[in-house]
Amino acid sequence: MANTAAPGPGPAHSRLVRLIATILLTLILLVAVTVIVIWLVVKPRKLVYMIESGSIHSFNLTNDHLNATFNFELRAYNPNSRVSIYYDRIETRVLYDDSTLAFNNVQPFYQPRRNVTHLGLNLVATNAELFPDVAKNLRMEKMSGEVELEIRGKAKIRFKFGAVKNHRTLRLLCAPVMVHFSSSKNFERTPCEIDL
Repeated sequence: MANTAAPGPGPAHSRLVRLIATILLTLILLVAVTVIVIWLVVKPRKLVYMIESGSIHSFNLTNDHLNATFNFELRAYNPNSRVSIYYDRIETRVLYDDSTLAFNNVQPFYQPRRNVTHLGLNLVATNAELFPDVAKNLRMEKMSGEVELEIRGKAKIRFKFGAVKNHRTLRLLCAPVMVHFSSSKNFERTPCEIDL
């Protein structure tokens, strides 16, 4: 009786599979080594952001509607010696008790390597409607002379290293930012957390 079983893979098939596996492994190792070498050359350092000053002007809260101008100075520090940054679009908001009071966009700018840039954030609340509980708490903090706020930012940025550009979204959280209604009180600088 003849054996009708299908023949197994031949030596040529096994060599082809080994060759493809070897090529894939080599490519993965080359990419890993390239990434490590670039990282060692660039030595990327974390960007540092801080709210350096803050003030509130023309504050008026009537019938749960807020009119006010919030002025902050954001310090952006790029400590990298080989990486510069293009900030293409920057949205900023000031929040109180998870409610947005005001928002604004910042003009795009370029930040060179090892550079400190100071940005003025001017956020205007025009007849902003607040939930009754939020308005009540904000009135109480106004009477106490200071308010605890939160500054959030979102930016489309490009890291530039030589001819290489890497597009990322930067999210910024600065909290708690204590702002005094009296300009004679000293402002306490607030560091910001970032998510890239």
